[in-house]
Amino acid sequence: MQILLIKSQKPVNHIKPSWDLRAVCISADPLFTDINNCLQRMKQEYQDLILQASSAESLQIGAKIQTLWSGYGQIVRVHLQGCDRPSVVVKHVMFPQESKHHPGGWNTDISHQRKVRSYQVETHWYQNYSTNEHCRIPECLAAQSYGDEQLIVLEDLDAAGFPERRSSLRDAEIKACLRWLANFHGLFLDVSPQGLWPVGTYWHLETRPDELEAMGDQKLKAAAGEIDAVLNRCRFKTILHGDAKLANFCFSKDGTHVAAVDFQYVGGGCGMKDVIYFLGSCMDERACEKKVPSYLDFYFSELRSAVSERVNFTELDEEWRGLFAFAWTDFHRFLLGWMPGHHKVNKYSKRLAQDVLRKLSQTSDRGK
Repeated sequence: MQILLIKSQKPVNHIKPSWDLRAVCISADPLFTDINNCLQRMKQEYQDLILQASSAESLQIGAKIQTLWSGYGQIVRVHLQGCDRPSVVVKHVMFPQESKHHPGGWNTDISHQRKVRSYQVETHWYQNYSTNEHCRIPECLAAQSYGDEQLIVLEDLDAAGFPERRSSLRDAEIKACLRWLANFHGLFLDVSPQGLWPVGTYWHLETRPDELEAMGDQKLKAAAGEIDAVLNRCRFKTILHGDAKLANFCFSKDGTHVAAVDFQYVGGGCGMKDVIYFLGSCMDERACEKKVPSYLDFYFSELRSAVSERVNFTELDEEWRGLFAFAWTDFHRFLLGWMPGHHKVNKYSKRLAQDVLRKLSQTSDRGK
């Protein structure tokens, strides 16, 4: 397939001449449909924003990287000419006029408003927060709202040395992700999540009333509020990635360094929430039973280095380790309401949930 791009004759608003998005399909490549739709929907003002942000002379729309959850837009790679970047990645959010199909069947106004807020939070994150080389994220070149559409122009992490994606991980790669999380949590320890979610993660109880109502496990349902309160009362808080699954990490070719993407649910809270979600995304229940303790030790050793002498690390370590099972059970609670047949609803998760319910019961008994 070949795409023919025709250069504009006149600059728009003193921006360098760009390319009209007119495409010619030379071969019957099925990918063309996706690209052509993208070309038709990426308006001239969006192109101008990309060109201005990158200082490129021209651009060419590449392949779609992925469709956003529930069809709320797409992520595409845009190739550049006449600048020092070979490409950028554009997250094009398009809020639907009608309810879109949700993989779990959760097409509600609450769900829609949560997604709208999540993209606003992500835009604010990229515009107002930065990290360092120890917890690498893509540089944000531009972010702009256009009514019901938003455009975020990001550094292409493939070109920046993180071209690999993984569906399964070796030990060193798991540790690379845990090292990223430890450095991220250390960097933002005691930082207020201004403009972000007050409580990070996409499964936070307050934002999931429908899933709570759908739960069949009545004991855990009744304890959901107290589990949430225990996590929220933690003394040591940081900023959470909020969706730290394997799919949101980009790897160097040798797998020893990672960068992270997708900050829609970034917000405040206990670092264990990110850790449990990551470990659950890359290990089955047998691996969790066997390996979680050593991976927690590794995470905390990296966190110790990241926070240096700024805090009493012994107290931080003790508090967050004590909240590991609560954080895991909090996500387990969400799954039981959202998709009770999910493969992560397993014996390991159920055992931790029973441990948490037992601890809450003992605490309640002591208070009588």
